[in-house]
Amino acid sequence: MNQTPTIDPKHTALLVMDYQNAMVNQMANQELLAKMAPTIQFARDNGIHVGYVWVAFNEDDYQAIPETNKVFASIGDQKMLHHEAPESQIHAELEPQTGDIVVRKIRFGAFSTTDLDEQLKAKDIDTLILTGISTSGVVLSTTREAADRDYRIYVLKDLTADHNDEVHKTLTEHVLPMQAYVISTAELPELLQKA
Repeated sequence: MNQTPTIDPKHTALLVMDYQNAMVNQMANQELLAKMAPTIQFARDNGIHVGYVWVAFNEDDYQAIPETNKVFASIGDQKMLHHEAPESQIHAELEPQTGDIVVRKIRFGAFSTTDLDEQLKAKDIDTLILTGISTSGVVLSTTREAADRDYRIYVLKDLTADHNDEVHKTLTEHVLPMQAYVISTAELPELLQKA
């Protein structure tokens, strides 16, 4: 018997996180991109909201990063992922449409430096389907904070990836299931509530 709860599309958002040129190009697994586009279309066709989360910085953002931040201090020093740079843009095959949620973040998680929570609540969304690059970065951080904010969370394990396959495996099999339902894209159709 399937213990995973069904998904009500009206109250659900698919979050496409950090599917940006730089991140997609760094991943050996190019199947991610090929599977992401049809998954976004599936969400749209079934009334699931679509949201995009991308990480990028302007000059003020760089200046505000303290030296105490182990990862982001070097990003600021090297002026990486500038918000106007081509490598920072959401991949062209996955471009947002009018009405989609879009937030730009300046840390790992999707919530802490954005108004994502407010936008989701305004649309009466209480369930999130997470995808992202990388599993140990945006996916883990967003899952943890979404759980603390009482969202029901699904992680699409075949649309998340990490530079380290073992880390991805450990997170999707042992860590994320504590707070999220870790499923594959193939399981999505059977979980949707029918109108």
